[in-house]
Amino acid sequence: MKNVRPTIDLNCDMGELPEAIADGTQEALMRSITSANVACGGHAGDEQTMRATIQQALQYGVAVGAHPGYADRENFGRRELNLSSAQVADSVFEQVRALAKVADNCGARVVHVKPHGALYNQAVRNRDLAQAIADGVARWCPNVVLVGLAGSLMLDVFREAGFEVAAEAFADRRYEPDGTLRSRKFDDALIRDPQKAAEQALAMVERGVVTTVDGSEVALSAQTICIHGDTPGSTAIAAAVKRTLVDAGIRISGLGTTSAA
Repeated sequence: MKNVRPTIDLNCDMGELPEAIADGTQEALMRSITSANVACGGHAGDEQTMRATIQQALQYGVAVGAHPGYADRENFGRRELNLSSAQVADSVFEQVRALAKVADNCGARVVHVKPHGALYNQAVRNRDLAQAIADGVARWCPNVVLVGLAGSLMLDVFREAGFEVAAEAFADRRYEPDGTLRSRKFDDALIRDPQKAAEQALAMVERGVVTTVDGSEVALSAQTICIHGDTPGSTAIAAAVKRTLVDAGIRISGLGTTSAA
């Protein structure tokens, strides 16, 4: 029987830093990824950065997704807010709709939605918040892929709402023994070494595990792996991850191009 090569998507949060667009960092990242999560006016981003990012994604054949977050630019959407479900749904809807309008004008299609920052991390454990995200997206379009943390409650909620989902793991973040991401308040929350990030990504795809901060291994099953564009040395990290996976015979494919569920 012929062996089937594993397939994985590589995603990156983009359109968040105008300086990364201006200095070529974002374009360099595009060469190593297959899906871009574009900030759409909440925690970051405006019409100009959305357009520039989508145009780069089209140039490099990268799938376009929306990256809605709390409208808290001062804290980059990384501070937990206590909003009602209706407020979250309204905000997500408006942000995704804004990106979709720009994408349409660029001749692109939004194929996935990934929440950002504190909104994402809270929805990992909060069913009502995850449902509010799904409700906001569904008001715009129910036929997109929703991205959430591998093994988390939020994926169950997204599935129950009728969405196709993509379970996400992180090449450049450390994990707690319960499978959640280590808080950024800790100095070791980020993996800055390109080779270590690549080794973590390879273990996730080939063995379905991640080594946590206490040295134990946690099982996970992911369809997409994230490299953060604002992690120091992100371009080198993304290049190392892609190279390592390709060298191992793993196929890299964007969300929306193959089934992500």
